[in-house]
Amino acid sequence: MEQKVTIIIPNYNGRVFLEPCMKALNNQRFKRFSILVVDNGSTDGSREWLKEHQIPAVFLPENTGFSGAVNTGIRQAETPYVILLNNDTQADPDYVGELVRAIERSPKIFSVSSRMIQMNRPDLMDDAGDMYSVLGWAYQRGVGQPAARYNKPCRVFAACAGAAIYRRQVFEEIGYFDEAYFAYLEDIDVGYRARIHGYDNIYWPAAKVFHVGSGTSGSKYNSFKVRLAARNNVYLNYKNMPGIQLLLNLFPITAGICLKYWFFKKRGFEKDYVDGLKEGLRTAGKCKKVPFDRKRLGRYAAIEWELIAGTFLYVYEFSRRKLR
Repeated sequence: MEQKVTIIIPNYNGRVFLEPCMKALNNQRFKRFSILVVDNGSTDGSREWLKEHQIPAVFLPENTGFSGAVNTGIRQAETPYVILLNNDTQADPDYVGELVRAIERSPKIFSVSSRMIQMNRPDLMDDAGDMYSVLGWAYQRGVGQPAARYNKPCRVFAACAGAAIYRRQVFEEIGYFDEAYFAYLEDIDVGYRARIHGYDNIYWPAAKVFHVGSGTSGSKYNSFKVRLAARNNVYLNYKNMPGIQLLLNLFPITAGICLKYWFFKKRGFEKDYVDGLKEGLRTAGKCKKVPFDRKRLGRYAAIEWELIAGTFLYVYEFSRRKLR
């Protein structure tokens, strides 16, 4: 029977996560998939374990980041769809089948974000699709909220690439994950490009996966993550917003930067945040900007409205978390 989807698992020193991740995939009810692990130069025994268990894998000589690893996997895949799956996840038995069912609903669907639930708190959401705001903030929809609230499919700004399915051929049209990002916000970027090109990204709650979180980077905030995310935020806006939209959003983006600086200053990461912003401004010109097309004005207007709505949604969800 012809395979429909390739599950691509990027791995960097994630040996401890591989066995439960593979066990959950072996228990899938939908069987028309193959697995490909892309190892990013691990030194923790991951390579030896993968070889011992004869799991299809590509062994890269060095850490190319999330973007480099998944691009390697996507280019090797021959199936119509690819699922990108973090190594620190355990998929529900219907996970793969539900993602395939969702993406086949329309050829205009580029990606489907799954219902990511916190591994250690299965009553709470980890991610119900990724959102973006006019402040220049990307965030996980539903994070920290009761999982029972997020039981309806809907459109989202972008799929969280930690556990999402993508229509493989669309990457040829819009471009692959930007390897300049290395890690963080690369999924927002590719989802943004898909939106500009007229594709949809949706959330499908029937596809459930349990997620440890920060399995590779090791913590929610650290110097590496703060610097890279700040840099990539500059790339994200520069690449995807036309000049007039950047000008229109200059004040809210500046306000967002000031608020984030205050946030990271309280946690001792203000220097890392500023260094990331400086690097982004210095190197943004090397990024491939999405060409402006007047025929897409309606899409840019729709995206701008989503950025405004995304800001209100962020405030709403943030307030609910604080009240819990």
